[in-house]
Order: sequence, then C-alpha cells, then structure tokens
Amino acid sequence: MDGKNIQTGFFFLVFLLLFVGVIRIFTSFFTVFLWATLLYILVSPLYATVIKKLPANGRLGALLRSIVAALFAILTVLLIISLIVWIGIQLYHQMYGLIKDVRMYLANHPDFLSDEFGQFSALIKEVTLGQIDLDKLNIKNQVLSLLGNSSQRLLQYSTALLKNLGAFLAGLAFLVFTLFFFFIDGAYLFNLLIKVIPIKKDYIMQLAAKFREITQNLFMGYILVALVQACIAFILFSIFRVQGALVFSIILFFCTFIPIIGAGAIWGPIGIFKIVTGDLIGGIVFLILSGLLISTLDNLLRPLFLKDRINLHPLIIFFAILGGVGVFGLNGLVLGPMIVILFLTVLDLFFVEHGINPERNETNSTGVSK
Repeated sequence: MDGKNIQTGFFFLVFLLLFVGVIRIFTSFFTVFLWATLLYILVSPLYATVIKKLPANGRLGALLRSIVAALFAILTVLLIISLIVWIGIQLYHQMYGLIKDVRMYLANHPDFLSDEFGQFSALIKEVTLGQIDLDKLNIKNQVLSLLGNSSQRLLQYSTALLKNLGAFLAGLAFLVFTLFFFFIDGAYLFNLLIKVIPIKKDYIMQLAAKFREITQNLFMGYILVALVQACIAFILFSIFRVQGALVFSIILFFCTFIPIIGAGAIWGPIGIFKIVTGDLIGGIVFLILSGLLISTLDNLLRPLFLKDRINLHPLIIFFAILGGVGVFGLNGLVLGPMIVILFLTVLDLFFVEHGINPERNETNSTGVSK
C-alpha cells in the first residue's frame, strides 16, 4: 500500500470519527430540529409575504426582519403549545370523569349485557369444544380493575409531566431559538447543508423540494383533514351528550389514518352503545349524522388537498405512520411516511442516474429478463 492510499484511509477514518461525533452531539436536539424544520416549512410562505413588504436593505431593514422573525417564531410556538396544553388539561379531566362514570355505571348495573354476554360465552364455549370458557374469566371485575389502574396511571403521568416541566420549557426555548434562525438564515443554512452532503446538487435540490412538498401535503391532506374530522366529531359528540367527547375525538383523530375503517371505529361503537342503552332514535340519528358529517368529509377534503401529489397507497401511509410512531414516538407521525416517500424518491433518482426503467423489463446480454 503506497503513501497516498494510507493518507486517504487515515483521512477517511478521521472523517468517520468526526462524523459520528457530530451525530452524537446533535442527536439530543433531533426533535427540536425536526419540528423547527416542519414549522418553518409550513409558516415560511406567510413569513416571506410579510418580509417582502419590509425595506430590503440597510440597518432598519435588517432590524425589522429580525423583529418579524422573532415574532413569527414566538407566536407560532406559543399558538401550538397553548392548544396542546389546553387539550391536555381538558383530556385529563374528561378521561378521569369518563373512567369514573363507567365504573359507577357498571357498579349500578350489574346485569348490563349479562344475557348477551352469556349467549356469546356459550357460543364460544360450544365452538371451541369447551376449551374456552369466558365465564371463568370474570371479565366485569377485570374491566373494573383495568379502569382503576387507568386512574392511577393518569395520576402518575400528570406527576411525571410536572417533574419534567423544566425540560419541557427548555425544549420550547430551543425550538423558538432554532425557528428564529431558520427564518433569518434559512438560505445560508440550506447552502451549508448542500456543501456537507456528498451528493449532486441537483439531487439535493430535488430531495429538498420533495421534503417540502411531503411536509405540506402530509399536513394538508392527512393531519389537517383528520383535525377537521376530530373537531366536527367533538361538536357532534357534545351535542349528543357523549361523555368524554374530547377523549373520543382525539382517539378518532388517530383512527382517521386507518384505511377503510377510519373514524367509524369510534363513532360506530358509540352509536351502537346509545342504541343498546335504550336511546334508539338518538343512536340512529347519531350514526347517520356521523357517517355524513365525519366519514364522508374524508372522501371530500383529502382528494381536494392532495390532488394526487402523494402517489402512495393509503395502506402504505397507514403502516408508515404506525411504524414511525413505534420507532420514533410522536415524531414518527410525520417521520414514518416521510422516510418511506423519500426512500422511493431516492430510488427514482438512482434509476435515473443509472438509466434504469423499472416499468420496462430489460434483457441482459444472456437474453434473460432482468
């Protein structure tokens, strides 16, 4: 091995070590960078519109741009956090009240669904030739025990949140700080990113454009539509006096990502429960209105917002979101589908670079189809 190869190998080793060090340094701030980037992409069009009306040059222009950037960063984060905190407080009270009411209802109605469950248990026992006997499971007591444990878990989660309040506020400060500099120096930071990534500039620009498009379309076509459905569900649940309306609306928000079933996984059982508990007319009206105002809305708004800009099957989107949440936590809500779509984009760029047409069978020199 000559000296040049040794020098190249040593340089690569040093680069690799430094790269690992940089990754480890910034790993703890990954969530801040991620959400600052997503918020920047969503808010930057409005920010750019405001900036165009300010003086372009001079100290006054620079000062005004800094003030506007600071206001945008602070107000964006405050708006989102205020909404999350309000929802969190209301969610805690409603979940606690819902668990308490269910426990009280089961205690006051010991024969609730006893006949129906007895028939179902007998059917299961007959089908399984006596191997499964649901009567021995004492499901009612187990449900009561589960509800009691749920109350304790709510209290534990609340205590944990209060203990981590300092870290939460520090994270918000970092988010505002990062978003501010994204507004001020977004172009410079992007050019710096281009320099450190060893890929053709054209490809990086395509990936960046795809990243922006994915972020906007995921928000408009999936998250915003789900949010509108959850808001309508909350209003409808409140009108029909569904206990824990906010709780079920938030669960419905996540269920809207499930293909075929969607929001019906929540409003369907609620309507059936109202019918079973004696409110026949109210339950039927509730089911009809829920189907028309909640689930049908998905078929109207999503195609309007997306317009085929995300050419990915809903089943893949669903599992991408589910798997993303499992791997990345809350960040996976956007990271899951984003990674899948970017992977397919990189794959397309690879095919273009090597002149491969995946839609056409090519024949190699041996005459065998590849």
